[in-house]
Amino acid sequence: MFGKLEGLVERYEALGGQISDPAVIADQGRWRELMKEHSGLGPIVEKYREYKAAKAAIDDAEELLGSGDRELEELARAEIDENRARLPALEEELKILLIPKDPNDEKSVIMEIRGGTGGEEAALFAGDLFRMYSMYAESRRWRIEIMNSNPTDLGGYKEITFSVEGAGAYSRLKYESGVHRVQRVPETESGGRIQTSAATVAVLPEAEDVEVNIDPNDLKIDVFRAGGPGGQCVNTTDSAVRITHLPTGLVVSCQDEKSQHKNKDKAMKVLRSRLYELMENEKNAAISEERRSQVGSGDRSERIRTYNFPQGRVSDHRINLTLYKLDAVMNGELDEIIDALNTHFQSEKLRAGAN
Repeated sequence: MFGKLEGLVERYEALGGQISDPAVIADQGRWRELMKEHSGLGPIVEKYREYKAAKAAIDDAEELLGSGDRELEELARAEIDENRARLPALEEELKILLIPKDPNDEKSVIMEIRGGTGGEEAALFAGDLFRMYSMYAESRRWRIEIMNSNPTDLGGYKEITFSVEGAGAYSRLKYESGVHRVQRVPETESGGRIQTSAATVAVLPEAEDVEVNIDPNDLKIDVFRAGGPGGQCVNTTDSAVRITHLPTGLVVSCQDEKSQHKNKDKAMKVLRSRLYELMENEKNAAISEERRSQVGSGDRSERIRTYNFPQGRVSDHRINLTLYKLDAVMNGELDEIIDALNTHFQSEKLRAGAN
């Protein structure tokens, strides 16, 4: 491991020189590529330097142990104990940092939320989840754009598709895919009984044109008049767009814009990301199977997380994490859950690599 780390330090320092070279700066494509690699190596190099500094502090302190100065030797022993205690944690952090990164981690994402079991209450919960992710995105200064939505009369969503644009969005949101369950007294319930409902969340890395080549001859494009809750028309022109990818049977609809051209662009963006996910899953059947088990069918029994309103708690069942701060979570304070999920799955990768 340490030989590899030394090599990464050399590469980091070499990159530092290259990105300052006027000839490289003049080639903006090359410069951006090197800057990305340099910034990616930064956290590993910084942590390794921290590790080496702790080791050096131990070596320096050990030289003082034979000085004959009792007070100085006591300080040296304290320095040794303190830094030796830090080394195991630093080594573990270095191992995690050396795990190959998901190539999609820095991408923006497209998220799809659909009401599952529970009727109108499930649609309301889908709306609550959309609000939760919107507030989380705002806290990280990411940009949200609705691609398509099917709202209900009471303000929920049968389904809503939206993009989250910002560096590292996929790395933070990828483990949100799955069935989310809610337990509460719904607004539609007059008897005060607690009801269990569910909504599914899917998180797709946003794909670039160069990553997914779509043949226009493989597309069937239909236009129709957009509709709102209760069947009420929200447009008087055929601005809504439905695109069917004939080879795969994937269907994407967008109707939120008044412009047919804009709806088509958004639909193509969603289609491209869905096709990219299909390609990724074909590369790795295990990931595909895991994804299916996470998203499931929307049934209340297939869940990754439960939001219990009467008790004010949220529980992530994959990592046995329970927090009694539901209001904060529903207001977008997701970092504690997301950090715990990332740590768990990084540790799983580390164990898998060791076997």
